[in-house]
This record gives sequence, structure tokens and C-alpha cells, in this order.
Amino acid sequence: MDIIKPYSFIPKAVIETQADDILKKVKAHRRRPLKNCDIAEAAADHFDLAIEWTDIKPDQEGEIAAMIIPTEKKIILNEDVKFLKDSQNSSLAKEGFKNSSLAHEIGHFVFHINQTAVSNFLDRINQGDSLETIQPFLCRTVDSSQRIEWQAQYFASCLLMPMSELEKAIKGRDLTKWGHLYAIADELGVTITNLRSRLESLHWIKVDKKVIYPGSNFPKR
Repeated sequence: MDIIKPYSFIPKAVIETQADDILKKVKAHRRRPLKNCDIAEAAADHFDLAIEWTDIKPDQEGEIAAMIIPTEKKIILNEDVKFLKDSQNSSLAKEGFKNSSLAHEIGHFVFHINQTAVSNFLDRINQGDSLETIQPFLCRTVDSSQRIEWQAQYFASCLLMPMSELEKAIKGRDLTKWGHLYAIADELGVTITNLRSRLESLHWIKVDKKVIYPGSNFPKR
């Protein structure tokens, strides 16, 4: 049984439902309210995933944004990325980038790692079996047009920006003004790029040459 799943089509509604279900389970096991900026780490804890930020050197195929070591249940994220080193980006924006990166990798773990196969592998190791080392799952770029990357990023958007939180965050704000969007992004613990993508996917807004217009599904006030 392969640990890395082959690509398969997953409807957007299924991805969003999965993200919502995970978030509900995470919240159900907490004594204190979950802050938006802590959602990604709390979801990692839910799956007993260790998190490590370090410099990941490029290999022969190029840059590596992150990797998952399935048999260790570990996510390793590359802190040597341009966005995090750019002094023009605020600390809140950098935290938003980290949250999105982690949520993206959790999306890979949920949809692209065969967790049953991982459990079976670990059981055999614990029984003393000698097995071949499983190669890590590499994520080249979270902005890739590859279908599995889109699935992971859409999951991250749904996990970090569930409809219930979005509806709260937009109250009293004008979605056609960048200043209001930046405030919402900071409040939700995501980057402005993450927020824009989420709002556009919902057809709440459309952006043309940096001008924001109401989308076909623009929320009624």
C-alpha cells in the first residue's frame, strides 16, 4: 500500500466540508476559545503532527517550500523564503504566511498522504520489521498550478477562513477598499493574498488592475 496517494479529483465542496469538520473537532477538544491565528497549529496538534521551521536547501529539481515526513508525522517548513526575509512585510503578514504554509501542508497530509498506510508502516517497524525508508513528500511551491497544490491551498483557505469567521469579519467593512481587506487579513491571521483568493473564489469580489469591484455573490449588507 503506497503512502503517497496518486492525484484524484476532489470537489471544492468536499474540501470545504472536510476543513470545517476538522475545525469543529479541534474546537471541541479545547477549553479556551481558539484564536484565528492559532488555527493551523491547533489543527497540526489534532493530527499529532510535529512542526519544524528550518532552512531547506534546494535540490536538483529546484526550491522546496516544505516537506512532510509521513512516517515521523512531521511537517518541515522552509523559513529561508523571500516573503519572510522581506523587511517591507509586516510581522502580522509574516505570521499570516506561516499560518497559510502550515495549513497548506496539513491539506497535503489530509488528502495526499495515506494515513492507514502510515499506521501500518509504523506498526511493522514497532514489531521489528526492517522496511525501506519512505521518502518525504516534497512541496515545491504553494503557488504551483499543479492540481494537488491547488487542493492543499484551497483546504488551507477554508480552514483558516471558514464562512462563519468571514461573515463576522466583514461586518461594518467595505470589501471594495484595500484598507478594509488588510484589516480583515490581519484579524484572521492570513496574508492579503490568501484573503483576496478566498473572497474571489466565493465571488464576493473581483479585482482588475488593483481596483476591487463587487463580485456576482457580493454579500448583502
